[in-house]
Amino acid sequence: MINTKRVAAALLCGLMAGTTLTACGGSGADEPAGGDAGGAVTLDYWLWDDNQQASYQACADAFHQANPNITIKITQTAWAQYWQNLTTQLAAGEAPDVWTNQVSYYPQFVSSQQILDIQPYVDADKVDLTQYQDGLADLWTKDGKRYGLPKDWDTEAIVYNSDMLDKAGVKPAELADLTWNPTDGGTFEQVIAKLTVDDKGRNGLDPDFDKDHVAIYGYQPEWNDGSQGQNGWGELAAANGWTYLDKNPWGTQFKYDDPKLIETIGWYKALTDKGFAPRFDKQSTLGIDAVMNSGKAALTIAGSWTINTYMGDGAKHKFALAPLPIGPVGSRKSAINGLSDAIWAGTEHKDAAWKWVKYLGSTACQDVVAGNAVVFPAIKTSAEKALAAHKAKGRDVQVYVDYTKTPGSTFLLPITDHGTEISQIVQDALQSVILGQLEPAEALKKANQQVNSLFA
Repeated sequence: MINTKRVAAALLCGLMAGTTLTACGGSGADEPAGGDAGGAVTLDYWLWDDNQQASYQACADAFHQANPNITIKITQTAWAQYWQNLTTQLAAGEAPDVWTNQVSYYPQFVSSQQILDIQPYVDADKVDLTQYQDGLADLWTKDGKRYGLPKDWDTEAIVYNSDMLDKAGVKPAELADLTWNPTDGGTFEQVIAKLTVDDKGRNGLDPDFDKDHVAIYGYQPEWNDGSQGQNGWGELAAANGWTYLDKNPWGTQFKYDDPKLIETIGWYKALTDKGFAPRFDKQSTLGIDAVMNSGKAALTIAGSWTINTYMGDGAKHKFALAPLPIGPVGSRKSAINGLSDAIWAGTEHKDAAWKWVKYLGSTACQDVVAGNAVVFPAIKTSAEKALAAHKAKGRDVQVYVDYTKTPGSTFLLPITDHGTEISQIVQDALQSVILGQLEPAEALKKANQQVNSLFA
């Protein structure tokens, strides 16, 4: 339990200094709880994105300068290994003091009481939650408790190969107003077909197009997308009128058997059958970005965290962005996701960890992240600075921001218990569809029953 009297005393300097943190000394009963008093503290901080490591190292250096008794040791590990290592360390009682958290994973940490409720700290330090992008602060709360402060957000857009678009005679302006429906794919499918080229140079609109010998696919889908479909099918299903579950967050009845989703997945399967997208069993083992950079596909749907991948110095082709297509509901729909930083409930340095988490959630750090033009920080003013930083580098990434300024254009990914199990169930169902083993309706209805039984 947190001693709020000690918290209030320990954070007096922070209250006076605003977002700039200064070191506070003390002794006796008013010293910080959690083993932070009277000596140097080293906090282990974990993250998975190597593109962001430099930004957070700069934050750590500035934080240490303001708090000489607290040193931040950053460990970066790739996504899959990151969660495996974290789970192992938590089980062993040797977790990092603070780690970067994601909405799909954090409910399990809440259920197992492995992350700290920071609401008493937020109250004592009077953190302004209105400074963050609308809705993000609520992602990290349950039953009056809070498990993180927002650090960034991401949305989705079409990423396309500019040279391939030009060669196919498709104007970039055409992509600004694409429409989509699950029956014939709308103008979105027309563009995909036109960008698909067989080994004889015929595109997907040519009656003689050979779907069995494709040189360039018009669309590179993400099938390894778990239960969310964040990089494609989730957005199109939402634009078709589908929602994940009865309420979000913390709902208990999923809707994977909804006809709106079934017909969306059916369209994805048809796109593959027509040769406009690679078959799942023939798809490259490389990641989506690697396939795009190899010139084997013309467009895909990707999140704003990939901006540097496609528009940075390492990109092998010239890529540009376009908004997602307008669906049957009459608008575009993009998932909006955000990260936070979790404090391990077992840390011996709770107060020092809170200082670091508060700093990560402040303009002092998020403006640094913004200036490096990697992700969009959660604080609205910092996000605008990130947009300006991208523009200064010659990147037009406005499309990612536009969703956040258009009411009803974003939706939340599901936040519930049993996230890992749900992801595997739905992933297996979708794989059976794309491999032609089951029809979408049969696979998704069966998956939905399995998912909902987890909450029985």
